[in-house]
Amino acid sequence: MTVIIGGAWPYANGSLHLGHLAALLPGDIIARYFRQKGERVLYVSGSDCNGTPISIRANQENTTTKEIADRYHDEFVHCFNKLGFSYDFYTRTDAKHHHLSVQNIFLTLLENGHLYKKTIEQAYCETDQRFLPDRFVEGICPHCKKQARGDQCDHCSSILDPLDLIQKKCKLCGMEPTIKETEHFYYAFQNFQQPLEQLVTKSAQNKNWRNNAIALTRRYLAEGLPDRAVTRDISNGVDVPVKGFEGKKIYVWIEAVSGYLTASMEWAKLHGENITDWWNENSRSYYIHGKDNIPFHSVIWPAVLMGIDNPALPTHIISNEYLTLEKRKLSTSQNWAVWIPDLVEKYHPDSIRYFMTINAPENRDTDFSWREFFHRHNSELLGAYGNFVHRTFKFIGKYYNGRTPESLIDESIKAETIKLYQYIDEEISQGHLKRGLEKIFENVRKANKYFDEQKPWQLIKEAPSSCDNVMSNCVYLIVNFAQILQPFLPFSSERIKEMLQLEELTWQERELPATNLSNVQPLFERLEQKEIEVELERLHQNAQGFRN
Repeated sequence: MTVIIGGAWPYANGSLHLGHLAALLPGDIIARYFRQKGERVLYVSGSDCNGTPISIRANQENTTTKEIADRYHDEFVHCFNKLGFSYDFYTRTDAKHHHLSVQNIFLTLLENGHLYKKTIEQAYCETDQRFLPDRFVEGICPHCKKQARGDQCDHCSSILDPLDLIQKKCKLCGMEPTIKETEHFYYAFQNFQQPLEQLVTKSAQNKNWRNNAIALTRRYLAEGLPDRAVTRDISNGVDVPVKGFEGKKIYVWIEAVSGYLTASMEWAKLHGENITDWWNENSRSYYIHGKDNIPFHSVIWPAVLMGIDNPALPTHIISNEYLTLEKRKLSTSQNWAVWIPDLVEKYHPDSIRYFMTINAPENRDTDFSWREFFHRHNSELLGAYGNFVHRTFKFIGKYYNGRTPESLIDESIKAETIKLYQYIDEEISQGHLKRGLEKIFENVRKANKYFDEQKPWQLIKEAPSSCDNVMSNCVYLIVNFAQILQPFLPFSSERIKEMLQLEELTWQERELPATNLSNVQPLFERLEQKEIEVELERLHQNAQGFRN
């Protein structure tokens, strides 16, 4: 099987926060799982370095878009590495290969008759003497009457045109923009109305798209797909490769989402691979992003792929709901956020990955609470999983001189383990990661209960052979927990692999022959309760300091 996994491209205009992590972490879990099964996996993403958000930040700091993009791209790479993200290729949209490939996609759409020129009215700032990109226009959403940007309303998920906004104003100077005429290329999205309806119907039948993606996409299609401008009068982006359109850029709506394909093409070129061996009608593709990005992945990107005759349409859409922070909406503008660069320097990456998966907003909004984060780490990662591993290995070190006993594995334990593989196999492949991790830890708690009930500290004195059986079962469980948890908790699984001196972790139930334990150390350390108040105080101080 060929598996393509595309993680949404974070804008390189500010640091990553918990919302980014909640949306993007499923991609790495799914990629690791399929690789462990021996499938051919291509996991790509990159930093979005083009378009309006970078320009806004550069204007605010009186610097260049390149300086801003370089700073945050490097920071993203550092954070993803610290968290164990296993991208096969992480690139950036200001890379030469991306610009050239996007221009070729644009020309293919033009050649296939899906693009046409149109003179339109566009917001123009007389103060700044420039046409305003969609995100440079702010106002009131005409649908839900809440504050919105000119491209999309985050409250009701409506796709907008800046001219639709009520009480429009320029984001840079705050003045009301005027309206001027300009010429742009439009994409004939209405031509793909029926194929897109068929795609969402098929995806709903197969249950491969999240419910929010199906519901929102059906809403967009029911309203009828309007043709949309795919070029813009902006300074930062991919040049339109058509004479007479010098100075105009290809709009982010098709430029950024095309990054999944352009990154794959560059990876294939660097590795001597044929791109059609990956992007074809038999490919399984996963798109990983937040709820606000659904229309770009369920409508716009499939329409672009159809327009260039690429058959690798999205088979799976993993679109998480929103994450709140201490019962309040995440807000970067108010500095109400937990920033990933800080988080990865203070906490174990598996602790972060565990909580962001077990508390993931897969089907409804969830809340990040520092108190809950500490509780989950201490009671589940440390108290259940880490405790079971450490008490087993320390017992073997004390009573077996560090060599694991070799004995028959209890058939009921083996049967339960095989069932666990089958269950997690289905859950991860369908993107139900939270439910899968909950099931694994249900089994971890059963393993601790088994240890307690068998009382090996008594058996070793009264019935040594029975103790051999119990400890063999415990080691068996640990080996298989480490394998099943590798996609979720790669760092602790790697530690267990080292302690048991295993060559690799596979995706199949296995028994381990007798082996010498090596460098046994606890998997996790306890988080001190007093640090909860420190984190909460820091959160409030940062937000207060920003307001002041």
